[in-house]
Amino acid sequence: MPVTRNPASTANLMGHPLHPILITLPIGFWVATFLADLGYWWRATDGWATAAMWLLGAAIVAAALAATAGLIDFIGDARIRNLSEAWQHAIGNVIAVLISLFSFYWRYRHGGPGVLPVGLILSLVVVLILLFTGWKGGEMVFRHRVAVYDEPRP
Repeated sequence: MPVTRNPASTANLMGHPLHPILITLPIGFWVATFLADLGYWWRATDGWATAAMWLLGAAIVAAALAATAGLIDFIGDARIRNLSEAWQHAIGNVIAVLISLFSFYWRYRHGGPGVLPVGLILSLVVVLILLFTGWKGGEMVFRHRVAVYDEPRP
């Protein structure tokens, strides 16, 4: 692999890093899960609970794809592993996925009533974790220039 000034994305397609592309999906699904939970709280309609469970399942699957690309980047360049922000970003996202897995199980077991209060609280916690891990991801890109393309050095 050519040496670059900036930490490089190992998981890329024609030079475009995959992790920032893929991460938009689970973020959107997690936020939509929270909004559907609020809808259930507001209306107590089972359709909201069903939507939230499907959205949460989609978030977990999409997070697995994004995490794979992120892990490849993390392993692929020691400069990324040396950033405390990278560790905080990764650990926080793993915690979000673990909470989501429990939340999915809880909702599957209890149906609509599982949304209040447990499901709603868990989806809020996940969204708050995403604010933190998203901030750390931004720190990696904007401050440490992770995956910002530059010409390889000779």
